Amino acid sequence: MRRLPYGIPQAAPVMGPASGIDHPERAPSGGARCSCRKIPLDNSRCNDYIAGMLRQGRKETKQRKPFRRVEEEAFVNIQRTADALMQGVAATLKPMGLSPTQYNVLRILRGAEPDGLACREIAERMITRDPDITRLLDRLEDRALVARSRDRADRRVITTRIAEKGLHLLKDLDGPIAALHVAQLGHLGDQRLRSLTDLLEAARIKAG
Repeated sequence: MRRLPYGIPQAAPVMGPASGIDHPERAPSGGARCSCRKIPLDNSRCNDYIAGMLRQGRKETKQRKPFRRVEEEAFVNIQRTADALMQGVAATLKPMGLSPTQYNVLRILRGAEPDGLACREIAERMITRDPDITRLLDRLEDRALVARSRDRADRRVITTRIAEKGLHLLKDLDGPIAALHVAQLGHLGDQRLRSLTDLLEAARIKAG
């Protein structure tokens, strides 16, 4: 055992066949040898972190007993996560006098420019279904954020388009909403976010 500066002893490296990080070994004469010694990796912290995350869902719901099925635990976690994320969106939109549902409609209409969409088409594209889409559009039209007109070919069809005021409002919100998404999810990293997106899309196929 040799000593580091300040007299701190350095433990001898662990030898053996355990999996870990390879370090080349030298012969007493100074010549390089082909054999390697391996220092085992310590997974205890990783295991503790994973176990803590598994317990987090039960802690948040104040549930003492484990979930009966892993599907039930996943369902509850998806709901709680969606609610937590949406709370941040609602807080960001509140100063502008918008609800998350109204914001969603404006985003849909901006993407449909310049043609606009019929009421049914808007409802089909919404993230959260609204049972009274007509009243929702009424409120947006009252604020001059959208404009509605009857189709010339079919007078029964009413087309809704985003107004100039609505476009300006969305432009003011683009930066804060993007920053919110990074603050909420950026710590997961690109690879895990792509995997998460794939899993959620796969779950929706069966759910729908």
